[in-house]
Amino acid sequence: MKLVLDNDVGIHTVRRYGAGEILINDQLCTAPCIVTPRQLITAWAVTSPQRLTVEQLQPLLQLQPQIVLVGSAEGPLRPPAALRQALEARGVALEYMDLGGACRTYNVLAHESRAVAAALFPR
Repeated sequence: MKLVLDNDVGIHTVRRYGAGEILINDQLCTAPCIVTPRQLITAWAVTSPQRLTVEQLQPLLQLQPQIVLVGSAEGPLRPPAALRQALEARGVALEYMDLGGACRTYNVLAHESRAVAAALFPR
């Protein structure tokens, strides 16, 4: 069943995820990446969602999201307390999810024209 109507082809949409990869529009990502409705960042040298810092999220935060989703193939994890506090101080909501949940939630929010960014870890 299709959950998102592709009425804006300019929006980056997660088409498929699993087996260590994520397909965003026609770009295959096998390493951690950042996606927003209008940008895709694949050159992101971060290896673990468990130890994310504000500094590592700077490429994402420069895009001024109101909602940040962190999706991991490792399953749902807890965000570092310092990271949650730092983002809350900036007025940014932070949610850690399993990869599938983050991809689906990102797609819905992106197509609702929300200021969302997802940091996705396919492995």
